[in-house]
Amino acid sequence: MHLDQGHTAFILISSALVLLMTPGLAFFYGGMVKAKSVVSMMMLSFGSLGLIGVLWVIYGYAIGFSNGGTKTFIGIDGVWGIDTSFIGLDAQLKDALNPTGSYPSMAFVAFQATFAIITVALISGAIADRAKFGAWMVFAGVWATLIYFPVANWVFNFTVDSTGKIIDGGWIVYNLGVIDFAGGTAVHINAGAAGLALAIILGKRFGFAKGMSQPHNVPLTLLGTALLWFGWFGFNAGSEVAADGLASIAFINTLSAPAAAMLGWIIVEKIKHGKATSIGAASGAVAGLVAITPACEILDPMWGIVLGVIAGALCALAVDLKFALGFDDSLDVVGIHLVGGIVGTLYIGIFGRGVGAAFGHGWHQFAMQALGAGAVLAYSFIGAFVIGLIIEKTIGFRVTAEDEIAGIDTVVHGEEAYSFGADR
Repeated sequence: MHLDQGHTAFILISSALVLLMTPGLAFFYGGMVKAKSVVSMMMLSFGSLGLIGVLWVIYGYAIGFSNGGTKTFIGIDGVWGIDTSFIGLDAQLKDALNPTGSYPSMAFVAFQATFAIITVALISGAIADRAKFGAWMVFAGVWATLIYFPVANWVFNFTVDSTGKIIDGGWIVYNLGVIDFAGGTAVHINAGAAGLALAIILGKRFGFAKGMSQPHNVPLTLLGTALLWFGWFGFNAGSEVAADGLASIAFINTLSAPAAAMLGWIIVEKIKHGKATSIGAASGAVAGLVAITPACEILDPMWGIVLGVIAGALCALAVDLKFALGFDDSLDVVGIHLVGGIVGTLYIGIFGRGVGAAFGHGWHQFAMQALGAGAVLAYSFIGAFVIGLIIEKTIGFRVTAEDEIAGIDTVVHGEEAYSFGADR
């Protein structure tokens, strides 16, 4: 097989687009917190980019993609040892210098690295305004190692034959037969469940109640939404790792489903509150992007639009769960990513092309989708809860009450997002 420069360029460009999503997320989250917490909020995303980018090269890819997905539960080749040729990407370097496939494996390494980075960063929205940066970095490294890298193996590490049939791989995709094209389980359910666990561990912000705080910079959040949506085309279409027809289907669904979700969200807002807000429109678009992620290549575009409307409306309602159940998910990681990821994953079992119950294919696929989603949710929640609790009981995860009330930017980072003094 000869190197295909078109496919290679497509994967590398998609990787760059997905990497842009993490700074985009920093803007999206940063605009929604207090003015005195925006630096801290954005640094949680940038810290994830720095740490996970390094860990992925050293051993993350080895855990996620060593020698097929069925070797062990967590994707390690053998009981105790990782395939040493994957450590530090030695095997991938050799392939990059003398490619044997249609694209160098190093291009896929880069693409998957950006997924690992954004998944960890997504969790941070659940603990806005009250988390220590050092504690977050410890959590990010441990959670990525014990939770994300193994789950990436379960979902993204598989081998297909010449007909496109999966013949080996991680147990969620290979053994259960779960369909997750771009990460509804591995990215969004995974991050949403971890966010819920941390929200419980860190507890509520002072004065937690509906309307307790408003976004300090709406344009910043809208800018973040634009960057996220732009990068998401690489996220979804790029998951085909080929510039072909399925990539084009994923691309159009990544356009239309979030657009429909935006409408679904602001309709619910209008009915409930009498106003359609720009933050609601932005949140609806992200909810649609989340929901279409696992299903972007297996839904006909009209069914993608239906999914968008459903996801936008349901997520608009789900963000109030934190008030009903009493957990403080600051920036709605649970309501958007966990709920949106579950909706999109299950929707495949009903309306997926060639597998959906609505088209006479029975409910087996739906059951497998539910089982896979539940497995990732449980594993991530329990793991994040244990890791977060240990950090809280040792070095402490939450800043002091005084620092939280005053705003944590100057205390944690010695910086202010906005300075308007005469000497500035």
